Amino acid sequence: MPIAASRTAVDQDIVELGRTAVSAMEALLSGATVRVRAKVVVEGHAVAKLFDREQRATHGLAWLATYVEAVKQLTAYAERMTAAGSFGEMEEHLTWIGLGELLAQTVGGIPMSQGEIVRPADMGLSMAQVAARITPGVETLMAHGNTAGRRARLMELMRTHHGATIGNGGLDETLESIREEMRRFADAEVVEHAQGWHRRNSYIPLEIIAQMSELGVFGLTIPEEFGGMGLGKESMCVVSEELSRGYIGVGSLGTRSEIAAELILGGGTPEQKAKWLPKIASGEVLPTAVFTEPNTGSDLASLKTRAVRDGDVYKVYGNKTWITHPVRADLMTLLVRTNPKEPGHRGLSMLLAEKPRGDDNNPFPAKGMTGTEIEVLGYRGMKEYEIAFDGFEVKAENLLGGVEGLGFKQLMQTFESARIQTAARAIGVAQAAMETAMDYAQQRVQFSRPIADFPRVSDKIVMMATEIMIARQLTYHAAREKDSGRRCDLEAGMAKLYGARVAWANADNAVQVHGGNGFALEFPVSRILCDARILNIFEGAAEIQAQVIARRLLDGTN
Repeated sequence: MPIAASRTAVDQDIVELGRTAVSAMEALLSGATVRVRAKVVVEGHAVAKLFDREQRATHGLAWLATYVEAVKQLTAYAERMTAAGSFGEMEEHLTWIGLGELLAQTVGGIPMSQGEIVRPADMGLSMAQVAARITPGVETLMAHGNTAGRRARLMELMRTHHGATIGNGGLDETLESIREEMRRFADAEVVEHAQGWHRRNSYIPLEIIAQMSELGVFGLTIPEEFGGMGLGKESMCVVSEELSRGYIGVGSLGTRSEIAAELILGGGTPEQKAKWLPKIASGEVLPTAVFTEPNTGSDLASLKTRAVRDGDVYKVYGNKTWITHPVRADLMTLLVRTNPKEPGHRGLSMLLAEKPRGDDNNPFPAKGMTGTEIEVLGYRGMKEYEIAFDGFEVKAENLLGGVEGLGFKQLMQTFESARIQTAARAIGVAQAAMETAMDYAQQRVQFSRPIADFPRVSDKIVMMATEIMIARQLTYHAAREKDSGRRCDLEAGMAKLYGARVAWANADNAVQVHGGNGFALEFPVSRILCDARILNIFEGAAEIQAQVIARRLLDGTN
């Protein structure tokens, strides 16, 4: 397909070719699902031992399904933008490159991580079965999508329009306005300070948090009746992206409020909603999530921290770890075991545990609560702690929902939103990496030319932009599904799985673009690399995320 073809013809072609690719990919996924299901499903249900033994196949299926969804959402993006008359040359090249690369990797091997490439054969598909799905349309996309000429032209456009947010997908005026406001705030108040906060391992200043409160960050999705803005999850994505582009710590401050608000909205009593939601929305109360324990990780059924009812209080005993921003938090959403006789999830409850704010000199000025800071590579600005509870008291009236044993169910209701927001944070970090690489590549001169002129440098930056756009489409789609009230754990999981990989790849490539300077602590790209690494671990490690997606695909519950 000549790049010089007329805009209207190209627009129509890419939409039609995308639809053809979607059909081919769905057929490939259907065939792979049948073959993997035969390995791990007995009488309609996945057998745990078989599922674990066949993780390469099952997790590969999750990645294949993610690629299918990516092709689908990239095609839907092109269709929307074409219908709106907004599908310009930059969007055209991004879509061609994205579709071509997604298809090529599906056939040749999908990277689950740096050293793990899953191929169709791993999922039981023969070369002949794969070849049967390479229709003329698919072949056209693979041959004319991710080409040297197209990458070179896209780099020219990006150098001209540097700073543009790629792949918005035709957001409405309200969301565009929110994006602009958050970007201005991040550029003015965050970007120039982030490296210092990171290197000193210092808290994000309370003045920044106060400004975020004024901007409505903490009440974004809380209903207006409780003092929030009453917006949807798509707005949360825009805000999380832009703030994380400035610094992931700032972008993640809103996560704690989002999780706490969703827990209270979904499971709280009327009194609990009236008491806590307005304070969270205004930023008066800063919450933190206290779920994870040493040696449990994602296995919440093994949770041991217990809360014993004693009159009008619960007394909490046990240990929690990887708790983000607990020192300055006013409220802990604390997952505990209230019934030790109930095994697994059934004995768990959620407490809305009030605590006084601390500081570096006196982190936990509360009886029955102590903590030790966990020093980390990145994701700083809030600080991580391991916390010990020894008789720490929580008012009995602060049992979420007023009924014991609902804690795990209440927490599960927040997972979709948490993973969508994490995907959005990943996009922000990926965007920061790309912009940093672009700036450096245009300023750094070697052999009398900016290194941006060299294809091995420009190709890296072009692929950063392409993968950001794909991740953005997956994430916005998941948010729209959530806003529509539909179950979206698959979509949210796919967005998080793909977005986290993109953030790390972009950060790693940005360091490579910087060369030796990328290894120097004074350059922000070193921080971006450290920050990006956590995204593949928290809110469900990539392996856990793939496991969850695969179970939905194979267990007959999707």
